[in-house]
Amino acid sequence: MMQNIFGLLMAAVLLSSVSGAVAQPTKKIARVGVIHMGGVLGTVVDGLRAGLKNLGLEDGKQIILDVQDLQGDAKGAESAARKFEQDKVKLIFTNTTPVTTAAAKATKSVPIVFAVGTDPVAQGYAQSFGKPGGRLTGVQYLARDLTGKRLELLKEFIPRLHRIVTFYDPSNPVSKQGAAIGREAAQQLKIKLVEQHAKSTAELSTALANIKARQFDAYLYIADAMIASQAQQIIDSARAIKLPTMFHDQALVAGGALASYGQNYFEIGRRSAMYVQKVLAGAPPGELRVETVEDVELAFNLKTAKAIGLKIPPNVLARADRVIR
Repeated sequence: MMQNIFGLLMAAVLLSSVSGAVAQPTKKIARVGVIHMGGVLGTVVDGLRAGLKNLGLEDGKQIILDVQDLQGDAKGAESAARKFEQDKVKLIFTNTTPVTTAAAKATKSVPIVFAVGTDPVAQGYAQSFGKPGGRLTGVQYLARDLTGKRLELLKEFIPRLHRIVTFYDPSNPVSKQGAAIGREAAQQLKIKLVEQHAKSTAELSTALANIKARQFDAYLYIADAMIASQAQQIIDSARAIKLPTMFHDQALVAGGALASYGQNYFEIGRRSAMYVQKVLAGAPPGELRVETVEDVELAFNLKTAKAIGLKIPPNVLARADRVIR
């Protein structure tokens, strides 16, 4: 009899524990919408993913990053952001000014964490750096403002520099400002800056196909999200005609560009992760101070230099943060 009673008690305990386990609510995984222009700009997303993992939010486990690659066409940013808000993502992460502007315009209440290369206050994303005030916050990095320095460095390691080419979308205000900075710097250095307009990836492809060998002494990157998304195409076209290239991120130097001077996209994404983590934890975006990333890096690819018949002066090479040999 005692054994039967003991057995019944054990069964009741087990049934109770199983029922309790079933009753426990499953923790919902936070979904974050991510919008970027593609190409090397995807490196920012790689950094974001790594940064979140370091903070205990691994993609596919504690969090899901729903990544929308626009492949160079910013027109898709509004619809992507609108869809994310309709699907009730916890927040949207945007990279570059055109994408952030479109996402802010297309949505009403979803928090937005941005990584942009322009002044977020001037763009209307925040009331101030210290207290953004609205539903947007994030990281600012230097893009447009480094144009003049890139040109100075280009002239330093290619003294014979006289005529350089650049591409940008004239409908992009940030690019127009960067072109004005480049134009002024070129005038001071007695260099001819040839500005070629491209409003789409197709127009850029056509412009690249029309460039002839020895037509220009070098290519200079001017801040433009669409152009950045197609950077590898520019690198490949330039190498084919032995045209030196100066870009903005060392990932492109690893991809075959001759040189870069700018900020590390991976690091920008990694720093952005803190904002995503805080907003997901309940912090109001309007109270999270916008961070400005100021570290810059100079990188060279000596394999590319050799392939195009160029020697980087030792004094310039000694200042590089990364050299691919």
